[in-house]
Amino acid sequence: QVQLVESGGGLVQPGGSLRLSCVASGSRLNSYGIGWFRQAPGKEREGVSCISSRDGRTTYADAVKGRFSISRDNAKKTVYLQMNRLKPEDTAVYYCAATSYSATLQPSLHAYWGQGTQVTVSS
Repeated sequence: QVQLVESGGGLVQPGGSLRLSCVASGSRLNSYGIGWFRQAPGKEREGVSCISSRDGRTTYADAVKGRFSISRDNAKKTVYLQMNRLKPEDTAVYYCAATSYSATLQPSLHAYWGQGTQVTVSS
């Protein structure tokens, strides 16, 4: 099993940046693919980005391509989501999650979830 804790959320103006962190405990991080997801009020949870356990391959949702960047530091058991040029529509609770699959944006394939961190983009 693995436990995940997100941090780094907050209030930022449109066009600003935030870096989210996802720290894992309880198991080796490199055993899991890690995904970032978000859920806005009244909307379904959606995949934002993921990074594979084996080769570091990354995937991004179309809505964030070119603005967000995912990376991982297995020694620190941490996965990061760098978010640049933030827009009001990026406002949501952001979750990281672990999957035994290599990497996927399908929420149902992730067995372990953090509690989430709020990101609000507003002027």
